[in-house]
Formats: sequence, structure tokens, C-alpha cells
Amino acid sequence: MESNSLLLSIVSIANMVVLVVLICIFGKIYSKTRAQLPLGMIVVAGMLFLHNVIGAFAYFSMDELFSHEIFPYMLGVGIAELSGLLIFLKITLD
Repeated sequence: MESNSLLLSIVSIANMVVLVVLICIFGKIYSKTRAQLPLGMIVVAGMLFLHNVIGAFAYFSMDELFSHEIFPYMLGVGIAELSGLLIFLKITLD
């Protein structure tokens, strides 16, 4: 595996870890309150998790199909998503 694909996969895996933590937190909130908002947040986090699973799999298995010129943009999107998820996690924990 090329280092670019490895880096993209690491960012996707980090996103998945943060999303699992968020899903667990929202699951606990939902079990206590039965409110609709945490349930919706679980669905959104689940879809983002699925997006990152597919992305990480694609980076691992289809390395030769990705253009090297697009790597900085894909990495930027992944890092922006990770930053947003970390901010969202901090807000959720406060």
C-alpha cells in the first residue's frame, strides 16, 4: 500500500473511532430520555460511519485507481471531517 492511501485510511479510521464514541454517547442519552434528537444523531453518525468504512476500504483496495493529484484534496476533506467530529464530540461532552 502506498503511503498516501495509508494516510487516508488512518484519517478514515480516526473518524470511525470518534463516530463510535458519539454513537455510544447518544445511545446512552436516548436510553435515558427517549427523546427523538439523540435518535436522529445516532442515524446521522451511523451514516457518516458507513461513509468512512466505505472510504477506508476503497483506499485499501483500490489504491491504483486513485489519481495522485487528487490526494491533497481527499486528505483535506478527511481532516476537515475529523476536525468537525472532534469539535462535535467536545460540545457533546460539555
